[in-house]
Amino acid sequence: MLAAAVAFGGDFSRASLLITEADAVNEATGSQVAPYGALVLAAFQGRDADAAELIATTVKVARAGGQGTAVQYARWAEAVLFNAHGRYDQAAVAAQDASDEMPEMFVSAWALSELVEAGVRSGNVELASSALERLKVHTCDTDQPWARAVELRAAALIREGELADRLYREAIEQLGRTRLRPEIARLHLLYGEWLRRAGRRMDARAQLRIAHDEFTSIGMDAFAERAHRELTASGETARKRTVETRDDLTGQERQIAELARDGLSNPEIGARLYLSPRTVEWHLRHVFGKLGIRSRHELGNALPNSSSETVPA
Repeated sequence: MLAAAVAFGGDFSRASLLITEADAVNEATGSQVAPYGALVLAAFQGRDADAAELIATTVKVARAGGQGTAVQYARWAEAVLFNAHGRYDQAAVAAQDASDEMPEMFVSAWALSELVEAGVRSGNVELASSALERLKVHTCDTDQPWARAVELRAAALIREGELADRLYREAIEQLGRTRLRPEIARLHLLYGEWLRRAGRRMDARAQLRIAHDEFTSIGMDAFAERAHRELTASGETARKRTVETRDDLTGQERQIAELARDGLSNPEIGARLYLSPRTVEWHLRHVFGKLGIRSRHELGNALPNSSSETVPA
C-alpha cells in the first residue's frame, strides 16, 4: 500500500523498490497479498503488455480467492491504461466494472473519474453524466483538494464554453495543493486537449507542454505519447522521451545497488532481501555492467538520483 501511495506521488523509482521488497516478503512467507502497488504503478506507466499481463493475472487469482478489492484495483488500473492509450470504449467498460464491483469502496471513486473521461471521449455523454452524479456521492462530504479537484475535472469534461474553462482552472488550483504529480499532469493534459479543440492553440500548447514535460519526468510513457500527439496537432513538436540509465536497472537490481552503496555486505543484503550472497553478487555484476563501473565504491556517483524519503500522499 505504501508503494501505491508513493506511485500516486509520482516517485516511480521508489515505488518500484517497495514493490520488489513486497514481492520478496510474499515469496518468503507464502502470503497471497494482491499486488496493489504494482497495479497502480503499471497503470500510470502505461506500458501496455506488462500491465495487461499483471492485470489479467491479478483478476484470475483474486476471483479464485474471493479478493474483490484486488479485482476492483485491477479493473481501475485497466481503465487508466486504456485512457492513457486513447482506447476510450475499452476504458469505459473497465471503469464501469471497477465502479460497480464494490460501489462503497474508495476505488469506485477513482474508477468513476476514469469513466467520466472515457464516456466523454467515446461520445457517450449520458454515461459520463451518470458517472459524475455517482462520483459526487463520494466527494460531497469532504473539502479535501484531491476530492474537490476530481469532481471539478469531471464536471469540466462534460461542460462547454466559459464554464468548462473556469472548472478546469479551479481544478488545477485545487490539485496544485497536493503532491499528486500524475493527477496534476493528467489535468493539464485534459485542459490542453480541451483548449485545442476550442481553437485556442497557443493556450493549449502551454498546458500540453506542462503535461508532456511532467509525464516525461515522472515516467508515464503512454500519457507522454498522448500529450506528444496533442502537441503535434497543435502545431508544435515535442521531444519524445529518451531512455535513461535509471530505467535500465530492474527494481531488484536497484534495491541491491542502493543497499550496497549504503555499505551493506552481500550477506547482509541477502538476509534483508531473502537472497543468497551468491545471488546478490550475481545481481551486482549486472548492475556494474549497466552503470559502466567496476566496484561498489563507485555506486554513490553512478546511481541515478532517487528520493529515499517517502512523504505522505
